[in-house]
Amino acid sequence: MALVCGVSVQSVRNWRTGRRRRSTEEESASYCPQCSGASLDHRAYAYLLGLYLGDGYIGYVGARAKQIWALQISCGNAWPGLINECMEALRAVRPDRPIHIVERAGCKDVKVYWKHWLCLFPQHGTGHKHSRRIILEEWQLTIVEAYPREFIRGLIHSDGCRTTNRVRRKVDGEWKHYEYPRYFFSNASRDILGLFVIVLDRLGVQWKFRWCPGKAGHQIQGIVSIAKKPSVAILDSFIGPKY
Repeated sequence: MALVCGVSVQSVRNWRTGRRRRSTEEESASYCPQCSGASLDHRAYAYLLGLYLGDGYIGYVGARAKQIWALQISCGNAWPGLINECMEALRAVRPDRPIHIVERAGCKDVKVYWKHWLCLFPQHGTGHKHSRRIILEEWQLTIVEAYPREFIRGLIHSDGCRTTNRVRRKVDGEWKHYEYPRYFFSNASRDILGLFVIVLDRLGVQWKFRWCPGKAGHQIQGIVSIAKKPSVAILDSFIGPKY
C-alpha cells in the first residue's frame, strides 16, 4: 500500500488508525500556556519579563512566515554572562524553539520566533513602551509576586547597573574620600518605574527617585537609586554586578 501510494509506512498506519499529524499551528498552540494550559517555567518567565520590559521588543515577521512574532532582547557585548542568562531563560520558557543571535554594534539581539509571544507578553503594542500603558495581567502579577527577585534581576540586567559611588567631603579641615556601592535603574515609562519600586518595597529595599532631563533627541528618564547599605546588601544577595 505504501509503495503503491508513494508514501511512508507510518502514513499508511496513521490512515488506518485515524491518527493524523498535527499542523504546525496546532503544535505551536499546544505549547502555549494561555491557549492550551501548557506548563510555564514561572521563575524563568519572571526574569524574562523583566528583560522584556527593559530592553525587549516583539516584532511581526511577515516576510518569513505567516503570523510569526519575534521576541528580541538586546544585550550589551560587555556582559557575556547576561547574554547567556537571557538565552537560558528563553530556553526554559520555549525549550522547543531555536535561539537566533543577531550581531549589532556593541550588542547582540537574542531572538526566538513563535506565533504565541503576544499571549505571554500582552503588553506589546505600537510605539515605544513609555508612550503607552504597561499594565500586567493578573496571572503575570501572580508570577511576579512569587518570584520578585527574578523580576527585579531582569529589570536591572536590562536597564540598570551596580556602580561604585565616590564622594569627597571635608571633615575637621581635611578632605576625606569615600566609596560605596550603589544600584541604579532608569526607564522612561512611568508604569515600568512603578512596577520596579512596588516590588522593591515588597523586598524591603529603600530607594530614591528623580527625573533626569534627556539629551537632544532622547526622552526624559526616571532614575531609581538604591544606596542604603542594608538595601544594597539585599540586592547583592541575588543580583550583584553584571558580568
